[in-house]
Order: sequence, then C-alpha cells, then structure tokens
Amino acid sequence: MELSIVIPAYNEEKRIHDTLVKIIDYLNNRDFKYEIIVVDDGSTDNTIKIINKINGNIKILKNKFNSGKGFSVKKGIENAKFNLVLFSDADLATPIENLGKMIKEINKGAEIVISSRKMPDSNVVVKQPFYRQIMGKIFPLLVRLLLLPKIKDSQCGFKLFKTDVAKKIVNKQTINRFCFDVELLYIAKKRGFVIKEVPVNWIDKIGSKVNPFKDSFQMLCDLIKIKYNGILGKYA
Repeated sequence: MELSIVIPAYNEEKRIHDTLVKIIDYLNNRDFKYEIIVVDDGSTDNTIKIINKINGNIKILKNKFNSGKGFSVKKGIENAKFNLVLFSDADLATPIENLGKMIKEINKGAEIVISSRKMPDSNVVVKQPFYRQIMGKIFPLLVRLLLLPKIKDSQCGFKLFKTDVAKKIVNKQTINRFCFDVELLYIAKKRGFVIKEVPVNWIDKIGSKVNPFKDSFQMLCDLIKIKYNGILGKYA
C-alpha cells in the first residue's frame, strides 16, 4: 500500500508532534510505503522546528503567508506522489486508526471516502461546545439543501482519495478557506466520481481555527459561490 498524507498546519506547535508520531507509528506497524506532506500555512510559532526533530518520511511545504486551509490542502495534493492521498487535520480529531475501514471502501470501488460524524454508527467521543454543535447542525443542512443532498458530513477533516482523482478535482478548486471541503465534494459529484461516506470515531480537540461568528458568514457566501460556479459549468 502506498499512501501520501497531507496535513495543513497553522501555528500547531502544541499538537503537531503528537499527531505526527501517532501517524508514523501506525504506518510503520503496517505494510505502508508512505510520505507525510505538512503544508505550513505561514506559522509564526515553533511548528516547523518541532516537525524537523521528528524521524519519519516527512516533507514540509511552506506558504509565504497565511493562505487558508483549502489552499494548503490543494498544494499538498498537487505534490502527492503515491496512488492514495489522505487529507487529515493537524489535531487528528479523527484518529488514524479509522484509515483501515476507508481503504476497504477504496478496494470496493470508491474513488473518494469521507469520514462522517453524522452517521448512526459514528462515535463522537468528546462533544463540541454548545455553540459549535448548533453551527455543526445548521451548516450541514445548508450544504444538503444547496449542493450535496446525500452527504451527511462534508466538514470532517479526514478524507481519502485516489490521487489521480484528487488532482483532477483540486485543479478546479476555487475556495481557499474553510468551505473548500464542500467544493471538492461538489466538483467530485459533478464529474461523476464515486464518493463513499463512512462512520468514524471522532474526538473534539480544542484549538479550532474556525471562528463560529466571523467565518460563518464567509462560509455561507462560499456555498452560494460554489452553487453559482456549478450553474455556470466551471466544474465540468
């Protein structure tokens, strides 16, 4: 099995070490040939210094300035060299052990497998604060109404792609910040790629970069932009 893992990182000095060590230990104990691509999104803390001290097949790509999570994931995917590419959040809220069930779905014919906190068999170990729970219910509803009626959870930061498919999708990507997940899945839907959603274990971690008030309006605008782009045929 050959796997590229893309991790966007912005000021992650408090958790990037544990995340990378857990991923490396998991992969080293299985039959994986792998690379980990950390895309540093203009960090101003010790994120890069910490990564440089970790032994493993890690490559660091640096953005000149903070360009957004979507921009960083796209950059990582464009540089992936193995036949599967996993995008994971830097907090590893979805534990790496969930990867196994996702690879099984790829082997069954899926081209994209997304983790979901919204399915009956999902296990949300630590729940989010109340205001984030509200946002976590309203936003997926808007996504289903406007763009992806069959997707229960577009925002969980743990997604597995066939790399050739992922590169075709990000080639059409226009959203650089938090709504990029929706756009990637919408492009995939428009282009007829097979998407499978699977239940996973998920543990809420403090330190989310999403501001539930400031970013909510921008995410709504991005949903409208994605819908409009689809109508204009920009994702064909």
